[in-house]
Amino acid sequence: MPLTEEGIIAVPGLHSRWVRLAGGAKAHYVTSGEDGPAVVLLHGGIIGSSSTAAWRYMAPFLGANGFRVFCPDQPGFGLTEGYEDAYLPNDAGHVDFLHEFTTALCLSRFHLAGNSMGSANTVNYVTAHPDRVISFALIAGPIGDLVPRETVAAHDYRPRGAKPNPWQFDGTADSMRRMMEAIILDPSQITDDLVEMRTRSANRHRAYYEATHRARQGFGPQDPDGQARMSTKGRFDRIVIPGIYMYGAEDLLMPHDVLGHLQEDALPQVQFFYPEKTGHQGQTDQPELFNQVFLEFFRDGKVAWETARVAGISGRRDPNPRFVSIP
Repeated sequence: MPLTEEGIIAVPGLHSRWVRLAGGAKAHYVTSGEDGPAVVLLHGGIIGSSSTAAWRYMAPFLGANGFRVFCPDQPGFGLTEGYEDAYLPNDAGHVDFLHEFTTALCLSRFHLAGNSMGSANTVNYVTAHPDRVISFALIAGPIGDLVPRETVAAHDYRPRGAKPNPWQFDGTADSMRRMMEAIILDPSQITDDLVEMRTRSANRHRAYYEATHRARQGFGPQDPDGQARMSTKGRFDRIVIPGIYMYGAEDLLMPHDVLGHLQEDALPQVQFFYPEKTGHQGQTDQPELFNQVFLEFFRDGKVAWETARVAGISGRRDPNPRFVSIP
């Protein structure tokens, strides 16, 4: 199926929209559902990512099941434009973008979720604006300085089997396909249309993306005030907003038994799951499972016990009865 005139995959029940933000950026987003509570879904941060690429399965499902779903293309990704002078190419810039985006759409309260970079942005937004978030869900992403780099390094962390380096993109569709093989476990999901859409997006935003990636790696001038603003230690771990975390048991980039366990130890109030046959972009590898978990959690506040078992509920501590219906 060819891409739309905008250059994105056409998905039944998923609608392409634009909104002008207070900072001047023209934000692109996809949306589904007409009524019900709002859900905001944030895509990951590997070059070429977008709202359509990340949420083409979950967004229409939640939209058809009683939610209004909004998935923005964050700065440096997808079709969003005019962001270069509006938001710094770092985590703070993404938090500011998300706040302007939700404000522009008059979303005063909403459920929030993200994958990878989107997971980090979810953590940062919940920390900065807890009054806006009803509940949150994370998929395979960092949680700020709650798990410092030094702690990760002490566990001899390294990606497993991710070949080639998923940060290496040379502008071609072939390099994009190889990168995607590191984040999506199911090769049937890496279609030609998806590769083409992501390659176009990657080339469109390459300069801003590289600046953002350098900032996340700690290169360049450091801003003590900005670091203090974005610190999560002693802040996010004290928040009691309902939250769950799904971490693929076969994540090649961020092995679950290293980063996942470190994060679980740092977040005793968040319920963790480690679904099998799931890589870094779990909502694409196992859409039916992730859709059901998110639906139950956002709709009922709890994940049904049978769903939780299939989703690989963590056995490292007792299930949290706030978020799981324990028989």
